[in-house]
Amino acid sequence: MRATVVRMGLLVLPLVFFALFFAYPVAAIVGRGLTDGGRWQFGRLTAVLGDPDILHVLWFTLWQAAASTALTLLVALPGAYVFARFDFPGKQLLRAVVTVPFVLPTVVVGSAFLALVGRGGLLDDLWGLRLDTTVWAILLAHVFFNYAVVVRTVGGLWGQLDPRQEEAARVLGAGRFAAWRRVTLPALGPAVAAAALMVFLFTFTSFGVVQILGGPTFSTLEVEIYRQTADFLDLPTAAVLTLIQFVAVLGLLALHAWTVRRRETTLRLVDAARTTLRPRGGGQWALLWGTVAVITLLLVAPLVILVARSFAGPDGYGTVFYATLGSAASADSTFAVAPLDALWNSLAYGAAATAIALVIGGLAAAALTRRGGRLVRGLDALLMLPLGVSAVTVGFGFLITLDKPPLDLRSSWWLVPLAQALVGVPFVVRTMLPVLRAVDGRLREAAAVLGASPWRVWREVDLPMVRRALLIAAGFAFAVSLGEFGATVFIARPDHPTLPVAVARLLGRAGELNYGQAMALSTLLMVVCAGALLALERLRTDHTGEF
Repeated sequence: MRATVVRMGLLVLPLVFFALFFAYPVAAIVGRGLTDGGRWQFGRLTAVLGDPDILHVLWFTLWQAAASTALTLLVALPGAYVFARFDFPGKQLLRAVVTVPFVLPTVVVGSAFLALVGRGGLLDDLWGLRLDTTVWAILLAHVFFNYAVVVRTVGGLWGQLDPRQEEAARVLGAGRFAAWRRVTLPALGPAVAAAALMVFLFTFTSFGVVQILGGPTFSTLEVEIYRQTADFLDLPTAAVLTLIQFVAVLGLLALHAWTVRRRETTLRLVDAARTTLRPRGGGQWALLWGTVAVITLLLVAPLVILVARSFAGPDGYGTVFYATLGSAASADSTFAVAPLDALWNSLAYGAAATAIALVIGGLAAAALTRRGGRLVRGLDALLMLPLGVSAVTVGFGFLITLDKPPLDLRSSWWLVPLAQALVGVPFVVRTMLPVLRAVDGRLREAAAVLGASPWRVWREVDLPMVRRALLIAAGFAFAVSLGEFGATVFIARPDHPTLPVAVARLLGRAGELNYGQAMALSTLLMVVCAGALLALERLRTDHTGEF
């Protein structure tokens, strides 16, 4: 009984936070769009879904998400095998390189591919080939962004499977492929499904990549919600599209939770010892070098070209675009400050959002430490919703709901960190929860028997064991806060833009200076996010040697 009371007490602040800054804004947008004079107008659902243009957006959203997922699995599964089974020099560095794209803001990814396949990009200069207004640019950018999801999700389990099981099947007469298909593939199935669902979720709700690379030709649900809200002020259509995306995300999260439970069952049935060997034979070395080539061409090349474009001034290579970032006089007319100020704004917003996310996510993780029934699983899934629900809807909802006392925050500096923290909380929970659940409950019980209060139990027992996980969670929350774009684009004030907002505005204006400044700001944003990731890698690999 006491444990239940403590758990509910820990959940009070997270539930209030999500109710005020997530559920309330989203419900307000949907309510305004589907009501007229206080009466619900559900006929708008039929009207919107009967629009051929909207049906085309729905079809493209599903099609590109499915194609992106299939292409990502095709490209990344060999890499997952290489990282799981092979031991080679530079493995930890290569893992860090693979993970860098995932924590990069989507506007940086879009800018990188724009520098590669867009007008004046490398392919355009060499062969006159432009892909920035084709679906291939979007698909390749999604593979770039989600490669690490497959490598880490599938590779993590693959490395825990005992290779002797497959070897035993081959001794009994099965061929190499038959042994892999009958022994390894069924064990990997839940992990592959979980990775595929996460990639599908991220690409289904894609915004920044499609906004930059798709142009006016291609539009996902998220992009269409933004257009209907910001360009046309058509709240009924935006509300219907938000509901569709919300239902789809709920279904994907439910499927993902089911596959995760299956994966956990699989992990208990197999040998968890990692067995990595140096590559042997021409085939294994070819697979290793092929993986290195894919990572170099698909993940590293766009970032290198992005950096190169940021230094390619009108009179040759130099720092002219970086030099102009500090001057408000040379800034785009949509800026009230120098573009470089967006960097300091982003760092300040990110620090504040990280602090909020650690408090909210830490309390939620502590409350969900003990495995429970449907209520606990439901709360766990609730905390994941901000990753899939339209950030555009949340941002616009902030503007129309947080405008009256005692929550009149429209002119408050804290509005942006609050929106960014919504995205950071799920990463904090996902990072800390497994570690908290691994703490021996008998230690807590012994401390309680000796008279320690719940707070002292947490301070003396849990905190020393989860300190590194807490730092890692802070790093992830900071990185994703820096890159948040969908909500921030609505609520960031012109005199306090964030880096992603500044990059998007510069890319939306014509002129070599605007383009060069966008590349320079994207490079700075990439360096900051990569630095945060490398710090995380140092924490992850210290003492354990694991990623």
